[in-house]
Amino acid sequence: MSKKKPEITETNKEEITSETVLQAESTELEKLEKELAETKDSLLRLAAEYDNFRKRTAKEKLQAHGDAKASVLVELLPVLDNFDRALDKGVSDSEAFQKGIEMTYNQLVSILGSLGVESFGEKGDTFDPLLHNAVMHTQSDELPENTLAEIFLKGYKLGAKVLGCAIVQVAN
Repeated sequence: MSKKKPEITETNKEEITSETVLQAESTELEKLEKELAETKDSLLRLAAEYDNFRKRTAKEKLQAHGDAKASVLVELLPVLDNFDRALDKGVSDSEAFQKGIEMTYNQLVSILGSLGVESFGEKGDTFDPLLHNAVMHTQSDELPENTLAEIFLKGYKLGAKVLGCAIVQVAN
């Protein structure tokens, strides 16, 4: 028995062509679906990596903040120890007590200086409302206008950041 070759007619031709087109489109569709799935998977992985990065960064930031606080406190503990020693001694000699307070003050100023803290607000400086809090005004023939006449509390800054304004009296 011999197989008979199918006859190609106009109708068959259209069916064969549309079948080939459908197969090609199906192959293309499968390829696009696979590419879409890969892209979706890649985006999900990227989102997960970003979320992990965000959480890790927040944790590191908290840890760095805690470490910085601990570092400052370690620097200040000797000052507290000196105050404890002074209070325990009950010094009756006011001159020795004064000297101990001055030494402890100088130690604290040194520590703050090493941490980058600077004091500001000296008599004769020009008044700056960003740095000084004027609580009083005075008339003075000796000082020019808008000059600090009296300093009630010094101001402090760390770099450009003001930690505390100076409380002052300003000459008008």
